[in-house]
Amino acid sequence: MKAIIDADECTGCELCTTSCPEVFDMEDDVAVVKGDSVPGNAEETCRQAAEECPVECIAIED
Repeated sequence: MKAIIDADECTGCELCTTSCPEVFDMEDDVAVVKGDSVPGNAEETCRQAAEECPVECIAIED
């Protein structure tokens, strides 16, 4: 599973970094994905973060 953030749409609200810090981090006031793939133990919280994103800038690829 892979998470992708559209940096142009990200508002820097930090909701994803709060709900799934294993996958998301902040750089220059924009969320970024920490690695190439989502660790198996973080898949559920990663999906939840994508669903909760207020600007829907997180995409999930299985």
